[in-house]
Amino acid sequence: MSCSILRLLLFASAIAFAAWTDAASAATAKAKIARIRTAVATLEGVRVQLDWPDAATHGVLRLQAARIEAPGLGYRFRDVTWQCPLSHAGNRWQCEGAVREGRSAALTLAIDIDDTRTDASLSRGRSRIALNRESRTPDLTRIDLAQVPVTWAQALVSQAWAAGRFGKGTLDGRIDVRAPANAPLRVTGPLRLTGVAFDTADGLTAGENLSAQATLDATFGSNTSFAIDGALLGGDLLFGNAYIALQKRRVAVDLLATQDGAGGWRIPRFRWDDPGVLTAQGSAALGADASLRSLDVRARSNDLAPMRDGYLTGFLGLAGLADLQLRGAADVQLRMDEGTVHEAAFVPHGVAIDDPRGRFDFAGLEGDVRFSRAEQLESELRWTGGRLHGLAFGPARLPFVSDAGELRLREASTMAMLGGNVSIDHLSLRPPADGQGLQIRFGLDLDRLDIAQLAQALGWPAFTGELTGHIPEARYADDRLDFEGGLSVQLFGGTVQVSSLAMERPFGVAPTLSSDIAFEDIDLQSLTGVLGFGEITGKLDGRFDRLRLVDWQPVAFEAAIATDADAARRAGVRQRISQRAVQDLSSVSDASFVSSLQSQLIGLFDDFGYRRIGLSCYLGDQVCRMSGLGSAGNGFTIVEGSGLPRLTVVGFNRDVDWPTLLERLKAASTGDVKPVFD
Repeated sequence: MSCSILRLLLFASAIAFAAWTDAASAATAKAKIARIRTAVATLEGVRVQLDWPDAATHGVLRLQAARIEAPGLGYRFRDVTWQCPLSHAGNRWQCEGAVREGRSAALTLAIDIDDTRTDASLSRGRSRIALNRESRTPDLTRIDLAQVPVTWAQALVSQAWAAGRFGKGTLDGRIDVRAPANAPLRVTGPLRLTGVAFDTADGLTAGENLSAQATLDATFGSNTSFAIDGALLGGDLLFGNAYIALQKRRVAVDLLATQDGAGGWRIPRFRWDDPGVLTAQGSAALGADASLRSLDVRARSNDLAPMRDGYLTGFLGLAGLADLQLRGAADVQLRMDEGTVHEAAFVPHGVAIDDPRGRFDFAGLEGDVRFSRAEQLESELRWTGGRLHGLAFGPARLPFVSDAGELRLREASTMAMLGGNVSIDHLSLRPPADGQGLQIRFGLDLDRLDIAQLAQALGWPAFTGELTGHIPEARYADDRLDFEGGLSVQLFGGTVQVSSLAMERPFGVAPTLSSDIAFEDIDLQSLTGVLGFGEITGKLDGRFDRLRLVDWQPVAFEAAIATDADAARRAGVRQRISQRAVQDLSSVSDASFVSSLQSQLIGLFDDFGYRRIGLSCYLGDQVCRMSGLGSAGNGFTIVEGSGLPRLTVVGFNRDVDWPTLLERLKAASTGDVKPVFD
């Protein structure tokens, strides 16, 4: 029940009084009215009965309405009944009793009427709606609200927001309802919300523990409008991916919204002032489904540190950056329409970005980045340093120009990294437009990056060498980064080629990397020395095809490694394998010696000659499917010996649990594998 029903029942009660006047000498008066129309609503199937015995000081009023509809306010009631003791003194009438709809819980409706005014109240417990009308202003109804559940206003709110559903909270204030005969219904006045909760069925819009105070000016009709000037006093809000945590802060809000018919909403102006955190102003438009159709906003944050928890957790969480730390200040401008960005600007002031998970850091961000589809703009972004997945890089400047619907570098930019240089030779960024999301293209040159520094930063063994390569084109779209070209790494006297490199969710949750890796003429003595894997001399070739890492952990690849006797001969390198290397290789591959005699003799020699060494692993579903140089009965040959004593190592377990294999590799590299002789 709501304030509108007060007016309807009061109108019906006036009919009852008229019926009593027409039958003043009777103990009982009855009336049946098919339909009653007012400026606010219509009553149908009305029955009024007034019992007033002769010489009694009061009577009993009974009113029934089969249907009450106030379409302008969104209220519809069925089977409404009201009964109360009616008293009369001069021209004053009073009646107070229970009113209910169908079998719903009863409320108390009280009326007090004379020739000049009408007072009424609807209450339950501490919740109360009080109404006043004066005969000299028949189109105006004044309503006082005290701890009224917001659920009582559900139908009224649904007129403007059909998907919204109230859960809890109370409403206080005083509003004026003007219902002139030839003009739209208008509701104005100060209101206060306390502890309000609301949501939509799809869960994309919600509020919790929201409090606010504001002055409302709303018009209902063919053109509905809302003007709100006030403040939010705390709570949490969710709009799609945007999660706003106000905590106990007071945020000034000024909003004008208009709706044409059953279409969407235009917001000609809005203002948001969260002191010390965020100020924003602009305009917007929403579709009939509440989707964002257009936005023109200018915003500033004087302190980015509280922005993460206050406004950015929803967006950062989607990107896997929920714990990102921000410092400094920034200005932002954005104008977009139907998913197309027309203007954008980002102006940092001493900004620092720190990812506690070590994926990237930037320090000393200054300058600006400006984009426009309508005009050519130049801007420049600078930083003093940072890190990318733990790899430090130096200062840089990115001079931009906005032209032809894209933002691009005016000239190449170079920064120091890992003792060498990384150059961005071209970069273009195309903001969302025509149904397409953000697209980025760039090219990279890597010049003599120090592998030793890279290994130290990533916690690898003490590899040495240089990384040089050229990526002519890299493309980012739909949260996927694809690289053309490849990287060439000079490592352990050989060459490592990386190709078919791609990343999914590069800065998001569970980033995925895929590539093909080929290496040639790797010096085995240098490699095994760094790995702590015994000692093997010779040259090694190999491939890791269809390598796939999820959250930087291997989940699939097809790997094959084998020694290259011709390369060893050309380099004048003997092919020898140490006793410890044999033991480590046997333990890792779950292999054994061909004969018990070999296992008995191995302890007598420091190293052995070999003709070939080969091992392969196809990883999938956490199982490594292993093979070697060729079949050896029920097993596969890993080491094919040469000379005397002739050593042959054969593996028999073709399916090895991947975590177990990693543990064996770690044990071998740390020297935890102990030689065991039969």
